[in-house]
Amino acid sequence: MQYHLNGFKPGNYQIRDEARKPATPPPMADLPNEVDVLIVGSGPAGLALARQLADFADIKTCLVEQKPGPMLFGQADGISCRTMEIMEAFNCSEMLVKETYQLRQNAFWEPDANQPDQIKRTHKVPDARLGLSEFTHGVVNQARLHDILLEGMENSVTHLVPHYSRRLVTLEVDPELSQNPDAHAITATFETENDSADKKVETIKARFVVGCDGAHSAVRKNLGIEMQGDSANKAWGVMDVLLVTDFPDIRVKTFIQSQDHGAVMIIPREGGYLVRLYVEMDLFGEDQRAGSLELTSDDIIAKAKLIMNPYQIEVKEVAWWSIYGVGQRVAESFDDTPVGNPDNLIPRAFVAGDACHTHSPKGGWGLNTSLPDTFNLGWKLAAVLQGKSDPKLLQTYEQERRKVAFMLINADREMSALVATRPNAQKNAESVKTNTAEIEKFIARQNGFIAGTSIGYDPSYITTGQSNQALATGFHIGQRFHSSKAVRIADGRPVHLGHQVKADGRWRIFIFADTRSPLDEGSAAAGLIHYLAQNPASPVLKYTSEEDDIDAVIDVYSVFQQQDLSIETLPAFIWPAKGKYGLRDYEKAFQCDLKHDIFKARGIDRKQGCMVIVRPDQHIANILPLDAHKELSAFFDGFMLKP
Repeated sequence: MQYHLNGFKPGNYQIRDEARKPATPPPMADLPNEVDVLIVGSGPAGLALARQLADFADIKTCLVEQKPGPMLFGQADGISCRTMEIMEAFNCSEMLVKETYQLRQNAFWEPDANQPDQIKRTHKVPDARLGLSEFTHGVVNQARLHDILLEGMENSVTHLVPHYSRRLVTLEVDPELSQNPDAHAITATFETENDSADKKVETIKARFVVGCDGAHSAVRKNLGIEMQGDSANKAWGVMDVLLVTDFPDIRVKTFIQSQDHGAVMIIPREGGYLVRLYVEMDLFGEDQRAGSLELTSDDIIAKAKLIMNPYQIEVKEVAWWSIYGVGQRVAESFDDTPVGNPDNLIPRAFVAGDACHTHSPKGGWGLNTSLPDTFNLGWKLAAVLQGKSDPKLLQTYEQERRKVAFMLINADREMSALVATRPNAQKNAESVKTNTAEIEKFIARQNGFIAGTSIGYDPSYITTGQSNQALATGFHIGQRFHSSKAVRIADGRPVHLGHQVKADGRWRIFIFADTRSPLDEGSAAAGLIHYLAQNPASPVLKYTSEEDDIDAVIDVYSVFQQQDLSIETLPAFIWPAKGKYGLRDYEKAFQCDLKHDIFKARGIDRKQGCMVIVRPDQHIANILPLDAHKELSAFFDGFMLKP
């Protein structure tokens, strides 16, 4: 798709440039008096959380944003492979795949040895992330991702829309009610953000609150949570531009380091014409902020021209620009419990996204870490609010995501040092970076983290079974379920198994059958299916109410090695009757795809088979032998509650 030819226009890219108009905010409506979950901030973290919770009719959610309306142009541009997988869980990856610019190459430029005042390409390589997922790392206006999440919210069963133009004034958690999850222990006060002299003050009570309100988070400050880490001392300019240039790699992700003037990183944007430039500017003092340097977009353009000599740059339009500082900081806590939570308290207030970790934007990690923060938290909140899981489950949010935040700032610190040079080579000639090979090595070494596909959670009661890892070496416990295709038995269609794990709060059990036919009652797979369907200790039976479909809490899929199976001969449990009419679900039974052998691709023990338990956030919780029936039940008994 191509757009922005005659100037940047925000809005729905499915509409031609000539007719496209930006989205308008919904009309002002009063805040509700009481809610289950209050979300403050409608960035990627807030919207991902709201998008999840919007699908639960029995959970009342309120999303409040200080800005006057939806984002028109976003600071974040990169959409990692993992973020694309999450968007697939929301049933909307196809639109992003269609609209994003796919990053498939990296180019590296350094000073020309014969003419050091000019740059010269050293080499060009395929992007290191290719093949880590069925999706490709892409680039698109952050506002488009927001639009898609907002549309999903509004079209959900709860028709959730944000409340704009509200500034959080105070937030309090009642200590006497904090350990009663049913109590509305949180009181938040908001003031309308408008030009009126008599601004309206509104109060809302909530059972839980999540601060997704950015680096200067009012929620975090009200909770007294400190940010820890390094402050910025280097300014970078960033701008999205429509330009005319003779630089040959303008449509390739490019790293440029000049001899005397600093560095530039080029990120081609969606639509074929728009380009993002990250331009190294100046150092500043400890008592300064990047915004105080009084730099302009013209200063950024002038610096880019110096760095990219001998190539010409003629900027026709600046769609967006900013000056930022490079610093890496992490919140001392991601919830309202004391650091380390020595008293094993249930958290009631959380921070996510930039509210708990800040860094430079060059790696494209902000959105791609913030959105998974609340993808981790959302299903846990829903499970507790619906009475399906013990409230202790909420303690695992900080345990899992704070580790990722430290991985993020460590990677960002290393990349920032590699990409940057000194702004004035005469000040310290020895510190000038002119070897982009180190950047290439870093990208290759960190490709799984950059793509988000290698991020894993440490062992816990919801991430366990490491002793059985050898049964499926390609499904790493703690990491996301790495999708691969299998053939649906009912209709012969190849399907990505990972795409069956939707953001609906359900757990999944994938049965990868042993070599014996499931029609043989002595096979391990047949034994497991019988246990799940008939035994009172079965977690599927124990934790599903009689009024619900059999897969309402734990959804079971089977993948068999035999190629001659017919759906009608298989146990009814794996193609169950559902809904008010008792219609059969034909989309749970699979056989191995001979073209994309999942047993081979994911290192699954063919003789023994195994079961892979997948959390609602698509991360692998456990791997067990097919005959480990008691261990399977014990796993779910550790945190789930009977209906």
